[in-house]
Amino acid sequence: MSTDKKVRVRFAPSPTGGLHLGGVRTVLYNYLFARQHGGDFILRIEDTDQTRFVPGAEEYIFQCLAWAGLEPDESVKQGGDYGPYRQSERKELYRAYAEQLVEKGQAYYAFDTPEELEQMRQDFKTEQNPSPQYDYQVRNKMRNSLTLSKEETDRLLKENTRHVIRIKMPENESIGFTDMIRGAVSFNTSLVDDKVLLKADGMPTYHLAVVVDDYLMKISHAFRGEEWLPSAPVHILLWKYLFGLENMPQWAHFPLILGPSGKLSKRDGAKYGFPVFAMNWTDPKTGELTEGFKEKGFLPEAFINLLAVLGWNDGTEQELFSLDELISRFSIDRVHSSGAKFDYEKAKWYNHEWIKKLAPEELTARVKDVLAARGLVVSDDPLLLKVVQLVKDRASLLTDFYDQTAYFFKTPENMDLAAIQPKWNEVKQLFFAEVIRNYELTGDWKAETLENNFKEIAAANQLKPGEVMLPLRIMLVGGKFGPHVFDIAEILGKAETIKRIQHTLGLLG
Repeated sequence: MSTDKKVRVRFAPSPTGGLHLGGVRTVLYNYLFARQHGGDFILRIEDTDQTRFVPGAEEYIFQCLAWAGLEPDESVKQGGDYGPYRQSERKELYRAYAEQLVEKGQAYYAFDTPEELEQMRQDFKTEQNPSPQYDYQVRNKMRNSLTLSKEETDRLLKENTRHVIRIKMPENESIGFTDMIRGAVSFNTSLVDDKVLLKADGMPTYHLAVVVDDYLMKISHAFRGEEWLPSAPVHILLWKYLFGLENMPQWAHFPLILGPSGKLSKRDGAKYGFPVFAMNWTDPKTGELTEGFKEKGFLPEAFINLLAVLGWNDGTEQELFSLDELISRFSIDRVHSSGAKFDYEKAKWYNHEWIKKLAPEELTARVKDVLAARGLVVSDDPLLLKVVQLVKDRASLLTDFYDQTAYFFKTPENMDLAAIQPKWNEVKQLFFAEVIRNYELTGDWKAETLENNFKEIAAANQLKPGEVMLPLRIMLVGGKFGPHVFDIAEILGKAETIKRIQHTLGLLG
């Protein structure tokens, strides 16, 4: 690739379901590379397989990227000079290239019916080859333009007989390329079957469409998951036959993201209780909901950060990176070639660190949305800001803020009386009655004063502070959690603090 060629990268998802975090990582690496080199990031919708198309999936992809802050420069939404950006709208483009390959003897028409293909799999099955492919050994025994006469082929085409166009893979040739991550990679063509390029419905397969689209959209670098490595020889040949290898993008194949038992999957998420999609996805066919990182309570900043280092590092000990830092530090040659294991506890650590790192006002605005989604509408922004700053060290997820803050704005509905009752007695009942009288007369409603007064009354009643601190916490909060109990009391205010103590004493008495 010439050095003066403008960097243009693309992400090309199929609108078939939720956006896996591996897909978002591919977007992220594309995005970082484009931004670092002053290039363009293109989103192209690969919807050539109409049987797998799922309504709503395309819009969902755009929503996920918007939440993550990875907006494309060109797409079906943004437009651009190289559209259409939806493959189904480019259908007419592909046949001409497929026909060109047939004319040059590099592809052929195949008229085999599904029954004939199934028969082939039975006829050529051996112990050594239990799953025969339509390859150089088989094609001369099938019904295609290589075995039929030109007249018969023309007749079948004229009669619109159902057919596909397959690439004619050379026999026993070595094909290779230089992967930006893995270095030199080579394949023997005899091990690759004659992939379908154009389906019977006139739509291209991924193999033809990706090459044609990357050429027409002037893609300079093609980054994709390592699961596409076995298809590389087909794509290299298509580049060679159609456009010349000098026009082929530079390739990098990213390693898999691994779960507890191999490649990370939706089933892992369901089994182990962590999200694997960027945002909630409900399958319109089954109604099955798969939870997303957003709804689980992840900040987009943390999500991007944890994905970036899942298979890449900058050579330092640094773990927390903003998007701007990632843009300046990212390099393809530091992406690992082996799989990276997803660790949900580490993912939550990233989120907790970003909760602490985020500007107070920004974090408070996000928490306000989380509370509103749970039906708790807070109108006192300065109070919420104060509460969020007090409890943020206790929250790993944004959703944790509901339990950590709700009691500041409404009386707890459930009281953990079982934690108080076994050691409750009349001495403690009288102690808290005295605390109420003291607090009613206190003019300086500050945490330090409240704590000193509380401890003095405890000492006068021959009680250890530890014996009565937990009951006080449960009276104010409802449970055994929360920040320093007197900080809670200061924020709740005199009237509400006394009211909650009295209410619990009534329940205990």
